Amino acid sequence: MVTSLRRGDDSTYLTVERNVRENWIHARWYGRQTLGTVMDGGLTYLNMLREKPCPYLLNDHSELVGTFTEANEWIQQVWTPLIMGAGLRYIAQVVSPDIFGQLSIENLQSRIADQLDLHLFEDVAAAQQWLRTRAQEE
Repeated sequence: MVTSLRRGDDSTYLTVERNVRENWIHARWYGRQTLGTVMDGGLTYLNMLREKPCPYLLNDHSELVGTFTEANEWIQQVWTPLIMGAGLRYIAQVVSPDIFGQLSIENLQSRIADQLDLHLFEDVAAAQQWLRTRAQEE
């Protein structure tokens, strides 16, 4: 089942689904993000993990545009401890083709890399393979 989060104009900014076979959550972000959309999306992940824990997140920014740096402090201070408490350990991060999105995720990586295993990828296939390798090692 896919969960879609929408802006006030009814455009989708995030879809999230659990890949049961691979045991990960796959999130796809679209367009520009705000602190509010990042918080709503992050809490959606959290609720999914609380319902059924899994250690893996495939976080796809390939259609994200612009910066979200203003949300990084919330992600670091609030979301990361909560999501780790719910069982998340690994994030395969597909980076945005947009330079501002890339800079935002690099900033976030420097903030939380000592807490979560966060790796950056240029495409979904490479991110999926990395997650599969992590699962085989456990």
